[in-house]
Amino acid sequence: MRTVLTAQRLWDGTRLLDWPVVVIEDGWIASISSRAAVELPTDARVLDFSGATLAPAFFDVHIHGAMGHDVMEATPAALGAMGSFLAAHGTGSFLATTVTAPLDATLRSLSGLAKLLAQPPAQTGIAGRAQAVGIHLEGPFLSHTKRGVQPVEHLLVPNTATFDRLFEASEGRIRLMTLAPELPGAIELTAHATARGVRVSLGHSNATAAETRAAIAAGAVSATHTFNAMRPLDHREPGILGTALTNDALFAELICDGIHVAPEMVKLWWRAKGPERAILVTDALSAAGMPDGVYRLGDFSVEVANGRATANGVLAGSVLTLDRALANFMEFTGAPLDQALRLLTVNPASMTGLGDQAGSLAVGEAANLVALDE
Repeated sequence: MRTVLTAQRLWDGTRLLDWPVVVIEDGWIASISSRAAVELPTDARVLDFSGATLAPAFFDVHIHGAMGHDVMEATPAALGAMGSFLAAHGTGSFLATTVTAPLDATLRSLSGLAKLLAQPPAQTGIAGRAQAVGIHLEGPFLSHTKRGVQPVEHLLVPNTATFDRLFEASEGRIRLMTLAPELPGAIELTAHATARGVRVSLGHSNATAAETRAAIAAGAVSATHTFNAMRPLDHREPGILGTALTNDALFAELICDGIHVAPEMVKLWWRAKGPERAILVTDALSAAGMPDGVYRLGDFSVEVANGRATANGVLAGSVLTLDRALANFMEFTGAPLDQALRLLTVNPASMTGLGDQAGSLAVGEAANLVALDE
């Protein structure tokens, strides 16, 4: 089927185009041009998004669940429900994010996720929905001091043998791993994981600045939910937070729900990281898209009340969606739309090395778009 999209503007990941005409054939982008340059085809379905901006679908690199389902279930039903919900909020791609759990349970989840990710969308039953394009391993190599709600009894000291078991169970589908760089063996594991093609993100950490710099030198490329579960900023010991904010090479995630990080600090983060290295994430759990109540994160319970998710009084993920994060971010910072869009398209794709699957619009790529009104 041939479909034509028109709108007021299009942002393709690098530039803005006024009055775009996008021709889609069998789910792929056949051409991108302007109305001044081409006539609208007469043999196609035309969808006009008057006053809107077309952009690449969003890419969430840190999400645990939605619609009552948790990634750790590793079933077609779980990923299917998540995929439908995410697509309705503009997200086209995501990294299925695990949580610290018993090692055997994590291995089973990774094995199940690997099988689902290996199947074409038509076989998984989630064609046309947001697609999991890899796995984010959050835990078990995290700090006891800054573990948040990650179960302390299942945290492990970093070592390459355990990582290799996890990596093999995932059939090489782990794309991102959160790691506390101050733990014994963490620097060696950072180098080892990087050599296997896994991006290392620093988080759930009480690391000093020196320990953080050592991990970056070993290959770490990002910081996990900046400000949250990190050593506080100190003017004599800037720690992981000060290093994440001032290292121009490091990407940095942020949960922009107005709960995890105050608007003033979002603005500080934006000034520090800028449009090239900032990444918006949701860290959403199974309660996303659901009413207040009690939900699961891995094998423990989380209570959601008035949009705030906690376990034993500690923040436990969010119910955020990336469309809401984008609106919040623009309100808090005053950033223009084209710069803001980088934070949930180009930047996560660049950080993960998945630019061929997400984050841009070009001829020959999958027609994975959103239309944004004011």
